[in-house]
Amino acid sequence: MEFAHKRVLIVGLGVSGAAAAHALASRGAALVMADQRVDIVREKLPTGDLFLGEEDTAALRGVDLVVPSPGVPPTSALIRGAVEARIPIFGELELAGRMVKAPIVAVTGTNGKSTVTTLLGEIFKTARWKTFVGGNLGIPLIEAANGDFEVMVVEVSSYQLETIKQFKPHVALHLNLAADHLDRYRNLEEYGAAKARIFMNQDSGDWAVMNRDDPHVWKLASSVRSRLFSFGLKKTANTPAVWLDGDQLAYDDGGCQGAIDLTGFRLPGAHNSMNAAAAVAAALAMKVVPDVITKALHRFAGLPHRIELVREKDGVRYVDDSKGTNVGAVVEAIAAMDPPVVLIAGGVDKGGSYEPLCEPLSEKVKLAIVIGAAREKMREALQGATRVESVETLAEAVSIAAREARAGDTVLLSPACSSFDQFKNYAERGRIFQELVRAL
Repeated sequence: MEFAHKRVLIVGLGVSGAAAAHALASRGAALVMADQRVDIVREKLPTGDLFLGEEDTAALRGVDLVVPSPGVPPTSALIRGAVEARIPIFGELELAGRMVKAPIVAVTGTNGKSTVTTLLGEIFKTARWKTFVGGNLGIPLIEAANGDFEVMVVEVSSYQLETIKQFKPHVALHLNLAADHLDRYRNLEEYGAAKARIFMNQDSGDWAVMNRDDPHVWKLASSVRSRLFSFGLKKTANTPAVWLDGDQLAYDDGGCQGAIDLTGFRLPGAHNSMNAAAAVAAALAMKVVPDVITKALHRFAGLPHRIELVREKDGVRYVDDSKGTNVGAVVEAIAAMDPPVVLIAGGVDKGGSYEPLCEPLSEKVKLAIVIGAAREKMREALQGATRVESVETLAEAVSIAAREARAGDTVLLSPACSSFDQFKNYAERGRIFQELVRAL
């Protein structure tokens, strides 16, 4: 698609919106830019008309294309106006997919996306391929549109997938599906349908990497047009596949069989073994040799703020899992810990149920400290599963946790909520947790 002389409206001027604006300006588009924030730094944006503050549908006049940022909901007045006026709507991911040349490996799912995306990046870099790693993880894909890459690994969210039209990854991974973002979607089915769009443009020359142990994901296997590469805990008669076999990941890629050694893999928990299995399946689909995959797995140290050990003090381990922003991620984090656990959770409620936390809390958690805007809802939901204390701030929670924890305990920050009541993002929340812990 040619963008020269097109009038394009960018809605939302965060990281991806600003990147899309610059990419479109470099291709000759005339820009209109809108954001509800009024403190946008004009000098960081390309030339164009700027609408700040409350949404004004006058911004749609003469527009040929609308590019919403992922966080802009379909209920936005500008998005609804574009739909009514039948103006095409492309997200940054769709734009980038039309601009890049290298094969795309795209990763979605409720939990584990960032870990698998980063791990795949390490595998391809170990294979000495020119590799881009980004997307929802950090650097927008569109920033790499003019780059010289051999493979592009991108984390993609359900929000981004809502607005794709032709986006076509050569390898598409769907890791799992659990209740999340129910403040945006009406139910799990609607959320899952957005995730499933990752496969919609693939054909028989592409690969779909799917978790066969997740029924919400595996039900999609019969409808994809691409070749299927599954992963799971146990061996399957269906090939190609990867499965857990003791301290290794066995594989059958449809032509060769073998195993990848996991003894040097440093990430804890069964969920990380499955993250590794997903990455191995995608790497094998991309024809990376097993020795390179093994080497990269053993090098990989994990992500900041995802089950990250901060320190051990007086026999108590302090673990930062600030990236655990939904209930499923917290269940995984607790499963990876040795009991007893003191859990710190809370923040902005995302619309789901906290009931799935009750069983793991009753088994491993001796105290749950709930904080932030969701604390009272969480306290009511978790009462009876373990002892629950409710406080307003993270600083108060760390102080109580340090007082209550004994040698052999683990203090785990794993919020099950977004961070926006008290922090800019999950990374800031994790950084402040680490500062509080180191100051004890």
